Amino acid sequence: MSAPLVIDARGLKCPLPVLRCEKALAGMAGTVALEVLADDPVARIDIPLLAQKRGLVCEMEESAGSGLRFVLRNGE
Repeated sequence: MSAPLVIDARGLKCPLPVLRCEKALAGMAGTVALEVLADDPVARIDIPLLAQKRGLVCEMEESAGSGLRFVLRNGE
């Protein structure tokens, strides 16, 4: 799998982080590899829900200094 596309949505409020994800996913065909950085607390809900609706796996990490990091990819 190639390196994931990275979306830096830090500083953006709902619904902008998930809208950026949707736009990126719309342009992807085949293998999905998307990394999203966000600091809006609503992203904890919105981005995994978007992944679920599209049949993608969503992994989330949270760190005090960087906020939230999501990795969306095709299911195994």
